[in-house]
Amino acid sequence: MSEKYKETDRMGDIICDDYRILQVISRFGLTLGFGDHTVSKTCLAAGVDAPTFLAVVNFIRSNGRTSNLSDIVESLSLTALMNYLRRSHDYFVKFRLPAIRRKLIEAIDCSARNQIAFLILKFYDEFASEVGRHMDYEDKHIHTYVSDLMKGVKTSPDVNIHKLSHQHHDNHAQLEKSLSELKSIIIKYYPTDSNAQLLNDVLIDLFMTEEDLFSHCHLEDTLFLEAVVRLEDERQEQAREENPQTEEQDGEDSANDALSDREKEVIVCVVKGMSNKEIAEQLYISVNTVMTHRRNISRKLQIHSPAGLTIYAIVNGLINLEDVKL
Repeated sequence: MSEKYKETDRMGDIICDDYRILQVISRFGLTLGFGDHTVSKTCLAAGVDAPTFLAVVNFIRSNGRTSNLSDIVESLSLTALMNYLRRSHDYFVKFRLPAIRRKLIEAIDCSARNQIAFLILKFYDEFASEVGRHMDYEDKHIHTYVSDLMKGVKTSPDVNIHKLSHQHHDNHAQLEKSLSELKSIIIKYYPTDSNAQLLNDVLIDLFMTEEDLFSHCHLEDTLFLEAVVRLEDERQEQAREENPQTEEQDGEDSANDALSDREKEVIVCVVKGMSNKEIAEQLYISVNTVMTHRRNISRKLQIHSPAGLTIYAIVNGLINLEDVKL
């Protein structure tokens, strides 16, 4: 197979090439039985956006390593991507985790005498609840916000995907930590008994779930986040075109009003001496997007040097003097 899957590749071939694609097709609403049809034809028949499907499968195949995130986001459908993420949530919460729990109960001695088994099951239930709360927050808050954004519904200027995701991003690491601890406890402290083979099978499921969950969270933190940031910028541009600001007497104040919230954040990062890569990591966007924002800032303000931006940021109250890297 090629380095990256293409629309002309046969669906059956890419599944045989990487079994993890089986997880993807069900979450896009695709079913087996597509014969020798290509990716393009299979997606078309099911009403699935082929570029978005390929963006996800290539992301998974490369283990999330991509150097052209901005180009990938340009080609995908945010609606299709969000539907994929929602189905992924249902898969984890309603199918994968309950199935592992049933197998775990069968594999360990859950009698009152076996305190270790009882604590392992309790630890697992806490982890599963944590996953459920995490994904429920995404469905109710992040996805609702993005749906409103796509419909053109006006949202509070104080709300954006960066603020909604900032603390939530830390939960991804916590989920991975909890699952890693659970595996370690079973491996190190649960004694071998007659159900050792079944318990090994549970551990294999946990390792596969860990890999799947990590890939899911990483996709949310990169592809999905970048796509939403781009949509936010488009909506801000549309709002400025539909409701142009009246010309202010003070030219600098007018230029400040023309900046988007994201552009102001980029200015602050530049003034602090951060590189484009560091800004991208700080704001959860791609380096290409950072460069685009910097070009727009220069065009709007007619300021082309970090020193000039520093003076602008201080005068307009974007940053305190003590925070400036001189």
